[in-house]
Amino acid sequence: MTSEEHREQPPPSRRIADRLRSAIHDGDLLPGDRLPSERDLAQEYGTARNTAREALRILAEEGLVDRRHGSGVFVRERRRTLRFGAERYSRRLREETGLSPYRAELAKQGLVPRVDCVSIERVVPPADVAERLGLTDEATDVVRRENWYYASDGTTEHPVQVGVTFVPWAIAEGTPLATSANLGKGSLYARFEDRGHRITRSREEVSARIPTPQEARGLMVPSGVPVLEVLHTGIDQGGRPFEVTRFVMRADLAALDYDMAVEETDD
Repeated sequence: MTSEEHREQPPPSRRIADRLRSAIHDGDLLPGDRLPSERDLAQEYGTARNTAREALRILAEEGLVDRRHGSGVFVRERRRTLRFGAERYSRRLREETGLSPYRAELAKQGLVPRVDCVSIERVVPPADVAERLGLTDEATDVVRRENWYYASDGTTEHPVQVGVTFVPWAIAEGTPLATSANLGKGSLYARFEDRGHRITRSREEVSARIPTPQEARGLMVPSGVPVLEVLHTGIDQGGRPFEVTRFVMRADLAALDYDMAVEETDD
């Protein structure tokens, strides 16, 4: 083997990871299957246990396997993906169901939702939120509402996302938006409509990133799985922004599904 060919060879840990990854993708290793132990892999590939351990770490960081303390390493179960579309904000759906967008979306998918409102407070908004709300006065306060969202198939419940909603104080003052976790029939957007702000359009800016330690713990994000961050701005019938929500979603459980009209123009 020439020195150039030697340099092109991946390290042993990567070669082991590549073999195991292929076995997972090809279906030779199925969700829930236990992978060979570090000792068995080291013997099979003629390497040190540290090398085998590194190969398993690579697969864990890719989100393909789970380590279970005292039991071993297992192919990660493929969980059902929840799809979130623009229709969840529609007045029609709200009037038909009386539910919040999240609860209505999960009901359509045959799942049981749970939402915990963990805090409601009056704060100065972050700069990106203030910009999207058109708040130019730095002293303008907003109400900050933090919700954690869960989904259950009837047997197992998983955390799905966290949403932090910012509402201008001028809109929230004197209403349940500023004080109550229970917003009544139609939930958040029905209360906005009570204040004269009917959601007719939304802007959603989507990005992916590594979760913070707090997010990883609270959302139980498996190693190697990113989160989706969605910065949602609700816009009313007059074209005015009236609320901003920052959603952080587990990327292995949530998917965004938009059906957008595309305007064609003449060249």
